[in-house]
Amino acid sequence: MSLTPAERSTRARLAAFALHGQGKTNVGPALAGQLARFARQAIEAAAARGEELSDEEAIRRAGFLRRQHMAALSLRASQARRRKAAGGGPAVSEAG
Repeated sequence: MSLTPAERSTRARLAAFALHGQGKTNVGPALAGQLARFARQAIEAAAARGEELSDEEAIRRAGFLRRQHMAALSLRASQARRRKAAGGGPAVSEAG
């Protein structure tokens, strides 16, 4: 049975939800590391402006930096898909 791209995507999402629902993934350490990195970035940016952040404010800003990062990745992915669909070269640039 051949599936459409939308059906394949839905099937993959269902499998991912099932896997996460069974507790067979451990993304906690990765998420903690990512948030720590963004918190460091927020603290460094604030220090460069002469600000001192509380832990709560650093965590809040880290959340926004993470959202910004994910939105930028999403934009780059959609641009790559558009280039690939137009036959304009590789889907992902090697420069990153």
